[in-house]
Amino acid sequence: MSEQLNPFKMAQKQLDEAAAFLGLDRATHELLRWPKREIHVTFPVRMDDGSVRVFHGFRVQYNDARGPAKGGIRFHPAETIDTVRALAAWMTWKTAVMDLPLGGAKGGVIVDPRELSRTELERLSRAYIRAVGEAMFGIHRDVPAPDVYTNPQVMAWMLDEYIALAGYIDFGMITGKPLPLGGSVGRIDATARGGLYTLREAAKVLGLELKGATTAIQGYGNAGSYAHKLGQELLGLKVVAVSDSKGGIYNPEGLDPDAVLKHKRETGSVVNFPGARNITNAELLTLDVDVLIPAALEGQITEANAGDIKAKVVVELANGPTTPEADRILFERGVYVIPDFLCNAGGVTVSYFEMVQNAYNYYWDAETVYRRLDRKMTQAFHTVHETAKEYNVHPRMAAYLVAVQRVAEAMRLRGWV
Repeated sequence: MSEQLNPFKMAQKQLDEAAAFLGLDRATHELLRWPKREIHVTFPVRMDDGSVRVFHGFRVQYNDARGPAKGGIRFHPAETIDTVRALAAWMTWKTAVMDLPLGGAKGGVIVDPRELSRTELERLSRAYIRAVGEAMFGIHRDVPAPDVYTNPQVMAWMLDEYIALAGYIDFGMITGKPLPLGGSVGRIDATARGGLYTLREAAKVLGLELKGATTAIQGYGNAGSYAHKLGQELLGLKVVAVSDSKGGIYNPEGLDPDAVLKHKRETGSVVNFPGARNITNAELLTLDVDVLIPAALEGQITEANAGDIKAKVVVELANGPTTPEADRILFERGVYVIPDFLCNAGGVTVSYFEMVQNAYNYYWDAETVYRRLDRKMTQAFHTVHETAKEYNVHPRMAAYLVAVQRVAEAMRLRGWV
């Protein structure tokens, strides 16, 4: 992995710029550049055919100055410790920019879960919890959640394994759970919904009409597919292109979200959707659209293609889709980027709501969750936007200034520096 596209190097570089801007002292800056704690695990899983495969995994607790660490667990064949470190760092800034009483963490296993049977996936999920150990997790320590290629069922297996290890029931030790096990309504679409709330607010300050605004979505997992559906329902977006890991599709007349999702479930990809033209992921990013929603993986918008981005607004539902070099190019060209750790913070915000509901064993209805999510996302967006205007910086730098200041203050108050 090149240094430029190494996600942790990218996260450190973004922090370094914010630290210089804020004039952070050397010790505070250095402490914020590195995870506070991380664990590497190697564990065996018995396959259905009786053989044993050995897997490697990670858990990184980046910073818990403001509260218990919080962050998802990813199952991905290309997982690396630097990816997990970067995501844990971004979770730290994400919870801080949303003003949640939480820190940042992330976990991952190097595996392609699509190659596993359901029983193998369950054994892998349980084995990861056993390997990391119950001492790492808990509502007062570190609370994991779903991420790439994990889901509520995986969380349920992990919860059950944790309860068996700990010897007591603690539903709040993990979020993104099924509703019967203490999950929160509104969690499944929270990342996309929260991002669309920030797009709505961005459109207000930019004077952009969203009804009928042409939109391209890179990535058609949970966040991307819900962005398609809710973008049409809530904002009236006209989604003309979507893609997944195998490629993309384009139809200038618009794409029906239910039909595209049905096609993907039946065929395994959005590619070859009837009535649409196949395109590459690279082509999707540079389409002549009003709104671009990267909802896939890191490092998609780089110095090489940033000059070709034609969208007026980039809505970062993915983590780290834009490199620091690309950020500067987009800012100079007047492209408004809603940065990842603000834009996609709806998921962790509703996860926090889930922790609150678990803690006092009383559960909210969907209207309450959505109303509270809307208020948190709107407040956070305008705090970042006003900071960007005040300091004449791009929105990501503004988000870093808000978040890093909050974490650094908590560290000073606790006597760390």
